[in-house]
Amino acid sequence: MNRTIIGIEDVKNSIRNVPNFPKEGIQFKDVSTAFKDRRIFKFIVSEIRDKYWGYGITKVVGIESRGFILGSILAGELHAGFIPIRKPGKLPSETFVQSYDLEYGSDSLEIHTDALDRDDVVLIHDDLLATGGTVNAAVELVRKFGVTRIYANFFVELDFLGGRDRIAKDIEVWSLVHY
Repeated sequence: MNRTIIGIEDVKNSIRNVPNFPKEGIQFKDVSTAFKDRRIFKFIVSEIRDKYWGYGITKVVGIESRGFILGSILAGELHAGFIPIRKPGKLPSETFVQSYDLEYGSDSLEIHTDALDRDDVVLIHDDLLATGGTVNAAVELVRKFGVTRIYANFFVELDFLGGRDRIAKDIEVWSLVHY
């Protein structure tokens, strides 16, 4: 059996670049290619789980849609519940809504009004941090519950876009892979 040790460079090399997607000039980081290799996938999950193991996380909040992949697995690994944050009209019960600006317009996210409790310790997870607009909307949704211990985690961070600098300073941010 091959017991090759996996590291961050292996993970970075497994992520596919897709030029000009979803629009001209964008270099899209396709993380699905990292997920298809079981050894790399296991490494990713283990590294993120180990980072947050002692934090007392009670809920992992995954942002639609790629944040659901690792977010739900991390919830299980951290013995926490999983809460989806979705695009408008996807949740079947009463929701809180938060709008945010994009580079090319605006959008909004929703969370069920009974999803969290004030005493929860929340890990917000998404696959990628770019400009920070989506995660800031997620933070605002979580704050609507009175939650004070909030962490933000990303599989990939595009450092050159400065998204981390736009996240509230009281939110600890950690990303596994940096470009």
